[in-house]
Amino acid sequence: MGRPTQWLSLLLFLLLPGPLPVAGMEDAAFPHLGESSQPPPRACPPRCSCPRVDTVDCDGLDLRVFPDNITRAAQHLSLQNNQLQELPYNELSRLSGLRTLNLHNNLISSEGLPDEAFESLTQLQHIYVAHNKLSVAPQFLPRSLRVADLAANQVMEIFPLTFGEKPALRSVYLHNNQLSNAGLPPDAFRGSEAVTTLSLSNNRFSYLPPSLPPSLERLHLQNNLISKVPRGALSRQTQLRELYLQHNQLTDSGLDATTFSKLHSLEYLDLSHNQLTTVPAGLPRTLAILHLGRNRIRQVEAARLHGARGLRYLLLQHNQLGSSGLPAGALRPLRGLHTLHLYGNGLDRVPLALPRRLRALVLPHNHVATLGARDLAATPGLMELNLAYNRLTSARVHHRAFRRLRTLRSLDLAGNQLTRLPMGLPTGLHTLRLQRNQLRMLEPEPLTGLDQLQELSLAHNRLRVGDIGPGTWHELQALQVRHRLVSHTLPRASPSPCLHCHIPNILVSWS
Repeated sequence: MGRPTQWLSLLLFLLLPGPLPVAGMEDAAFPHLGESSQPPPRACPPRCSCPRVDTVDCDGLDLRVFPDNITRAAQHLSLQNNQLQELPYNELSRLSGLRTLNLHNNLISSEGLPDEAFESLTQLQHIYVAHNKLSVAPQFLPRSLRVADLAANQVMEIFPLTFGEKPALRSVYLHNNQLSNAGLPPDAFRGSEAVTTLSLSNNRFSYLPPSLPPSLERLHLQNNLISKVPRGALSRQTQLRELYLQHNQLTDSGLDATTFSKLHSLEYLDLSHNQLTTVPAGLPRTLAILHLGRNRIRQVEAARLHGARGLRYLLLQHNQLGSSGLPAGALRPLRGLHTLHLYGNGLDRVPLALPRRLRALVLPHNHVATLGARDLAATPGLMELNLAYNRLTSARVHHRAFRRLRTLRSLDLAGNQLTRLPMGLPTGLHTLRLQRNQLRMLEPEPLTGLDQLQELSLAHNRLRVGDIGPGTWHELQALQVRHRLVSHTLPRASPSPCLHCHIPNILVSWS
């Protein structure tokens, strides 16, 4: 056979079809004719992003219609910040694998949310429907749910299976709605024994709802109309650590000695902005922070604080505590008290026999006119003392008033009627505020030894350059330069005003 015949045979061999494939012998990994070796592109709704096969992000696209091209593999779907008014059941029912559904900040109404909307989402764990137009909560949410956020709607009613029978449910957010006691059924959380956070603030509750989950650790009920905590309403919440009841209408008759007594884990209790006239009784030993500001409390009785021996911060600002409001020793049971806040009361002297371990005493805007030699002797560990805007005069501040405060770091005497620097200031001071007094002179002796002072505020006094004695700044090596031009407030009749005096290498701050 000649060479041309050989070439022709080879060509025919290459062009003829091969043998038929045998069943089970195909190589599935090998691309067939007309197919690409790359995987097909994933379906993703127009303008949305799909960074992973299980994630669809359609945030902030001004969508008015629910996307119809969402992959069935989606586990995390974000549709927040759009203009959606309804959720079509036929589209949601396809997405049975969803774990997170974010519908925050849309226009979804209860009419646009079918009763069966979520029944097929059997794996849903997180649902966010805050900032919409719901007037009632969904009648049914999946049993698998862990976090539910329905805040900032117009919800007036919750149903038994909205949050009930959810063994994995941990957090429920219902603040900023229109819920009243009638809208929250007694069995709202039956079968949901793992809820640790419940936010019901900014609603219309008139009394603390009963039958709340016993597993609660944080309960927010501030900004309601609550005037009463029914007896036993908090008897099962032994794990509760934080209770927020501020900005309500609580009175003394709305609480009793058992209201808080069973809360054996309670650490933070906020009862500020109510109408209490006494400190509540039965406070638990575990309590660390008690906020009673903006009430009508006239007197603090030691017996009311006897059980709260672990208290660290007691906030009593803006009450009606007068000269007898804090009797000597009233706070003595609070041996571990760190901070006592008494801003804006009517106290005419520093309370006597304060807890020895006190670190911060905040007493501005009272009527304190005298500071005796032993008024602060019981609190040698003070690090912060604020007596601003009282009625102290230099003649009535004893020269040994601060003698025992060796650890004091901040002293605020602004807004009083001092005409000269107090004597015997603690040498460890870092901050000394004396603005808005009547200081007429600065002498070196009161500042001797204050080599750790970093801030000295003298604005709005009656100082002139000639009133600053020689050597006054010599000891103040730690002061930093903040402003080189120091402004002093002078009487209008001053014959030699010094509006901008140049005093280098010191820090003098003003408000």
